Amino acid sequence: MRLHVKNYLAYRLFNSLFLGLSVGTVFIIYEPLMPSVYSLGGIFLALGMIVVAYQYKKLMNKKAFFWVLLAVETVTFVIIFTFLFLGKSLLSALIIYICYQVTFLFGSYTVRVETVVLKHTKLYSLSDIIKQIGYLLGLGTAFVYYKAVEFNGISDKISQVYFLHYMLIAVQVTVIFLLIISFVRKK
Repeated sequence: MRLHVKNYLAYRLFNSLFLGLSVGTVFIIYEPLMPSVYSLGGIFLALGMIVVAYQYKKLMNKKAFFWVLLAVETVTFVIIFTFLFLGKSLLSALIIYICYQVTFLFGSYTVRVETVVLKHTKLYSLSDIIKQIGYLLGLGTAFVYYKAVEFNGISDKISQVYFLHYMLIAVQVTVIFLLIISFVRKK
């Protein structure tokens, strides 16, 4: 596989835009969870990250990187649709929390392999700058969105988060499309 750097950087921009848009939603979605769940989830996350780290020898290549990223982005779709179909409930909060933990499981791995795949300090720097720009754009867009829906009389937090998930679907479709076109098969 060959990496198309411009498409990959666009993927990173939209991936971080998604994060910025969605970061505030978890405070509403996770509300039914008991604090002990976070401790237990953190334990499983740390153990899982150890397992992933033991697999670096197999995972430190473009092909594995692509498939791991695609799996993570697919899990993100599960998160979106879980909330849309189940609403705010203990079950949806647990499913979404577990799904987010699965995506976090590969956080260190993606940072490490991105260093190997991008190969140049200038590209690492550009990738990190683009990630922060995407995150800021997402946070700013979320702020404007919440103020706009409040202005239009939607003050219920669950409704605000629910409607935001339709925007998240559009962003996530873009994220997956950009990810797919970032990795080109070698001829």
